[in-house]
Amino acid sequence: MTRIDFHSNVADKLNYTCRLIRKAHTAKNKMVVFHHDRVFLQRLSMALWTLTEADFLPHVMLTDPLSACTPIVLSYDDRAACPHYDVLINLTAETPANFTQFQRMIEVISAEDADKLAGRERYRQYQQQGYPLTHSVAK
Repeated sequence: MTRIDFHSNVADKLNYTCRLIRKAHTAKNKMVVFHHDRVFLQRLSMALWTLTEADFLPHVMLTDPLSACTPIVLSYDDRAACPHYDVLINLTAETPANFTQFQRMIEVISAEDADKLAGRERYRQYQQQGYPLTHSVAK
């Protein structure tokens, strides 16, 4: 069963996600980062290249031919087959269709009211379905 971790009250989703990806990559996790907005994913890609001079965070879009051998995959399609299913980072206000295929999903919830409300609703739904949940407040 997928373990679900909520990270809430995130002031800057882009920057927070970059740090989260770096941490997961350092721990040798392969991950898929999901957001339905391609423009946001392009901004995330640029931010990953410029996070720090010391970090190299290899990433590609899911549609890239190298996605199968790249540990960080960015996707706007939650129904597409993924090259690996360790960690899914969800940056949307919706439950990704394929989340049950992953060992772990991280829900990143911003400090915006609409995002908080949607996150709380998903948390309740996952709880009712018996998923193991954790919650941490971003600092």
